[in-house]
Order: sequence, then C-alpha cells, then structure tokens
Amino acid sequence: MKYNEALQYKKEAVEKADDSVLENYYIVIVPADTDESAKYIEEYSKHPDQFKDDSCKKYCSNEEYLVVSFKKDSL
Repeated sequence: MKYNEALQYKKEAVEKADDSVLENYYIVIVPADTDESAKYIEEYSKHPDQFKDDSCKKYCSNEEYLVVSFKKDSL
C-alpha cells in the first residue's frame, strides 16, 4: 500500500488496540520489501523515540509499505 494508506491503516489499528497491546507492542509503518523492512525494524528497535511515521520512507525503494506490530522487548 502507499504511504498515506499505511498511515491511515496504522491510525485505525492504534485506535482499535487495547492498552496491553499498546504497552507491549510497537505498531509501525515499514517498507513492504522484506530486506528493507528488516533493516528498518533493526534501526527502529535501537531508538524508537527517534523515529516518526515517515522515517520509514528513507528505507523504502519502491513506495510500498505495510503496517506491522512486534513485541517491544523482542529485539
């Protein structure tokens, strides 16, 4: 999906998520490409407070994105 679609999808996912999900999981927009996504998640996990939603754009080569969640202490 394009970035604006992913942004809307993330917004809806965060609104529907219960507090325990929000406390224990990151919900982020990542590049759809697997290698680019892995690199972004690795960098994001080191300093999540330094990333904004649009930070994923510099890791993405084809303007296709996904919204994913992963456990905060998993990496």
